[in-house]
Amino acid sequence: MKSKPLPAGWWQVHQSVRALRQGGVIAYPTEAVWGVGCDPYNASAVAQLLAMKRRPEAKGLVLVAACIAQVEPLLQGLSSAQRAQLSATWPGPYTWVIPDPDNQIPSWIRGNSRSVAVRVSAHPVVQTLCQQFGGLLVSTSANPASHAPAKDALRVRTYFGDQLAAVVPGDLGDLAQPTQIRDLTTGQLLRA
Repeated sequence: MKSKPLPAGWWQVHQSVRALRQGGVIAYPTEAVWGVGCDPYNASAVAQLLAMKRRPEAKGLVLVAACIAQVEPLLQGLSSAQRAQLSATWPGPYTWVIPDPDNQIPSWIRGNSRSVAVRVSAHPVVQTLCQQFGGLLVSTSANPASHAPAKDALRVRTYFGDQLAAVVPGDLGDLAQPTQIRDLTTGQLLRA
């Protein structure tokens, strides 16, 4: 009996998930730009990512998920209208800032906020990473502060070199700009 071939990039995904579990920072394509990410519950991994980007912790970070079930604990206090709004845009290129009144997400992710930015991505690489990792990942653009976000793996390597534990191959999505960010409570557009 002949075994099925593994999908392209499987080995890199496997290695990336292993790196995430060991506290590493990885790079991967997203909807519009390359991203860097890590385990949001690993304080030293997040500190490394912030240092690489030269980004202050106070700004907070975006979390990505493969499906709504991975963010369900954060949705418990939302109204049915708010849940419907999220369901209408997820999975997809929409990042929502949602309240975290019970501090389920570490302060090093929320920054100076009592809310957290979350996206349930439709990008196949992001979905696969989150599924294989088994939960949420930090996802922020792959660039140091004041530099343009990376649009290809070569630029990612130029920016971060051996600071990355892994680089997952793949194509960017169809968006020209990073995903919009909107506050779920107020409806305010925070990033177009």
